[in-house]
Amino acid sequence: MTDLQTFFESTQGKIVSVAVICAILAAIMIMGRPRSKSLNNEGNQGSARTAHVDTMSLTISAMLIAVSFVLSNLKLFSMPQGGTVTPLSMLPIALCSYLLGTRNGVMAGTALGLVNLIVNPYVIHPLQLILDYPLAFAALGIGGPLRNTKAGLPGVYLAGIAGRFICSTLSGVIFFGSYAEGTGLSPLLYSVVYNGTYIGAEGLITMLIIMLPPVKAAVGRLKEQLG
Repeated sequence: MTDLQTFFESTQGKIVSVAVICAILAAIMIMGRPRSKSLNNEGNQGSARTAHVDTMSLTISAMLIAVSFVLSNLKLFSMPQGGTVTPLSMLPIALCSYLLGTRNGVMAGTALGLVNLIVNPYVIHPLQLILDYPLAFAALGIGGPLRNTKAGLPGVYLAGIAGRFICSTLSGVIFFGSYAEGTGLSPLLYSVVYNGTYIGAEGLITMLIIMLPPVKAAVGRLKEQLG
């Protein structure tokens, strides 16, 4: 067991992680808030409206983080060296990015990664920690630039899981290459196949669901309501 593993399993490590999560949620609430000069021009009504939007972003982000975490614990299939197929657990972070923008999605994903680090830490190296937890989950939110294009939510989601796949594959090549021994595959090819299996399976299931007309219509209405 590494020192980092011991730290994140300790009360001190969990407190640090929770503090970072709280800081991220606070940033979601306050980011994009106009400066005082802009607020003076808009008046009190504009200030109240801005505060409402900020609170709404925090509420939606927190709800989607919670939903993603719950879904991630409903495992349909588990891989032998880590990684699971779950019922849509990667979708909420992509949905956050689709509804609220890339920054919100990436920050919500980072918070989700830290929640997973608190609950089930597996750390052998600082870089592996970054790749497998905050970075891999933050990558689920990188599809935000596609939110207002024809690609829509499917494009945002595919970009997000592609980002997570890259992070997981790099972690596999660098830190878990020994698992490829005896398979006849290079560490890179083994990591691509291994991570592509469970990420691809869940991605396919999710895509089939979000492409259903009632789901597309519901998500579209929600996005319109949020402006």
